[in-house]
Amino acid sequence: MTAWTDAPAVRRVQRRTLIALSLAQVVGSIGVGASLSVGVLLAEEVTASPTWAGVARTASTVGAALAALPLAMLAVRAGRRTALATGWALASLGALALVGAGTWLNVPLLVLGMLLFGVGSAVGLQSRFAGTDVERPEHRSRALALVVWAGTVGSVLGPNLGRPGELLSERLGTPHLVGAFVIAAVALVAALAVVLVGLRPDPMHVAAANGVRPAAGARGWRGVPEGVRAMLDVERSRHALVALVLAHAAMVLLMTMTPVHMHDHGWTVTFVGLVISGHVLGMYAFSPLVGLLADRFGRAVSIALGGVILLASAAVAILASGSTVGISVSLFLLGVGWSCVLIPAAAEVSDGAPDGVRTLVQGASDTVMNVVAAVAAGLSGPLMAWAGFGHLAWLVGAMAFGVLWAARALHRAGEVRAEEG
Repeated sequence: MTAWTDAPAVRRVQRRTLIALSLAQVVGSIGVGASLSVGVLLAEEVTASPTWAGVARTASTVGAALAALPLAMLAVRAGRRTALATGWALASLGALALVGAGTWLNVPLLVLGMLLFGVGSAVGLQSRFAGTDVERPEHRSRALALVVWAGTVGSVLGPNLGRPGELLSERLGTPHLVGAFVIAAVALVAALAVVLVGLRPDPMHVAAANGVRPAAGARGWRGVPEGVRAMLDVERSRHALVALVLAHAAMVLLMTMTPVHMHDHGWTVTFVGLVISGHVLGMYAFSPLVGLLADRFGRAVSIALGGVILLASAAVAILASGSTVGISVSLFLLGVGWSCVLIPAAAEVSDGAPDGVRTLVQGASDTVMNVVAAVAAGLSGPLMAWAGFGHLAWLVGAMAFGVLWAARALHRAGEVRAEEG
């Protein structure tokens, strides 16, 4: 019997969905990427403290955490198109708030802007799941990876908005970091337009028409506990979630303070942008290969590889935190390791959930991931002020060992399931 996902009409919807999501990721990630380098520098300038800059930057991760479940529930009620468009709209408002914060050196406006700007990250994460709504089960890892990979161009350009932003600021007569967020706002509005036009028909509606109905989510917040239980009840999903959370927290911990560390050593905003671009390139450029690796050799293998690469990143940061080459290599490896864990772990968490709560599980996993990352980002500033940048890398190494443990546990759970089957 032919699966509904093999129907020609569904395949056409999937192709259109992937194109729309990919285009939105390209332009949207240009805007979101600005926060990786310019955002933390803006926070340091507005708060006049590297320690509080890390705390303010945490608001972006908190925004992503707070938005994940509401966006998932909105997708259940109204479809992916509405949910993703709402998220991009809120992120664009956040960019405008950051323009105001930089202009008037207003801390409350900075925090509000970072919170809303963080919604863009949540949209990017939900977009990868939207790419799997009508995909064949055996190809979901690579579809998810393709949407992640689509953000490569924008994510590499985004951290380099510093210099173009400075030129725009000169023309606008605003402080030098403000222009980057004017550009970001335009990019985020473009992502909103692509989603509104391109996600027709809505992939979630197509899935529902073929019997895949996320009924639990229709009950709103009352359906959330069921979604969380569904995620934790499956052993493989639990192990994948541990790997997902640890890898993301490790990435955020080290990356958040890198621009401040480099700025304190006298490196220009242009060079900071280049290093962060290298990091983002590592995060996204190899995503299709990671998806193929996970589909071909198993998700546990890909996660284990990611753990090893995260360890290598930590080692380089410990040994060469004062070197431009060392920081560049460490941040690049940090991005690659994150990618090798994120794609297979997210696919495993999603696939382990029943159809009725899958969308809520996706939102719940993103929420947990971003809450832990927000804690890591908040602690990164005080920890660096107290112990130095190199010591942050020791924590990254410890988290990498946790990822390796989770990969081994996931592999063992798979062997047990195979024997029982």
